[in-house]
Amino acid sequence: MPDLMVVWLTLKLALVVTLVLVLVATPLAWWLSQTQSRLKSLVGALFTLPLVLPPTVLGFYLLLLLGPNGPIGQLSAMLGLGSLPFTFAGISIACVIHTLPFVVQPLQNAFEAIGKRPMEVAYTLRANPLQAFYKVAFPLARPGFFAAAVLGFCHTIGEFGVVLMIGGNVAGETRVMSIEIYNHVEALEYSQAHWLAAGMVLFSFVSLLVIHGLNDLAKRRQRIWA
Repeated sequence: MPDLMVVWLTLKLALVVTLVLVLVATPLAWWLSQTQSRLKSLVGALFTLPLVLPPTVLGFYLLLLLGPNGPIGQLSAMLGLGSLPFTFAGISIACVIHTLPFVVQPLQNAFEAIGKRPMEVAYTLRANPLQAFYKVAFPLARPGFFAAAVLGFCHTIGEFGVVLMIGGNVAGETRVMSIEIYNHVEALEYSQAHWLAAGMVLFSFVSLLVIHGLNDLAKRRQRIWA
């Protein structure tokens, strides 16, 4: 029964993080794919920094920011939201930041793969930029959206370092599957650890199959428009 609670909490976290990331990453990825600004490299490097930072380093600085003496922690206290570390809200924010590049990059690649021709055709038909995006860019990049969502969802499910730094090991609040596996191994409960770990391996494998299938679909669509 405790493991079922952990699985539910992990899925809940992954779903919340994925929904937030799709909303946040879409305009960012679109801007990165279309802009000629000199700030593109700087912005791109800033938002992909979590890819190269050790999770414990990122978690440490997030703990300082979200803590009671940090700017975000103080703002949270002023708004009456309480403390963020060692809460579900805290690990959700941490996972959004850590997983952001895993969602932005597939979306950016999907937008760049569309090319300029479909958008130019939409503009010649008097579509404004917003209409062109929703009527042309979004449908053509839909496989990229699915791939980005799946990748973000899976990365959140497997997160360990950042969650441990920000959330600790609070049962029913921040104890997700990766931490529960660690707990089982530390207690020499290898059978329980095996079931959770094997489930994550199977889920990850199926997710990768889905991503590869979506990538193939995106390439076929690109050839049609070429």
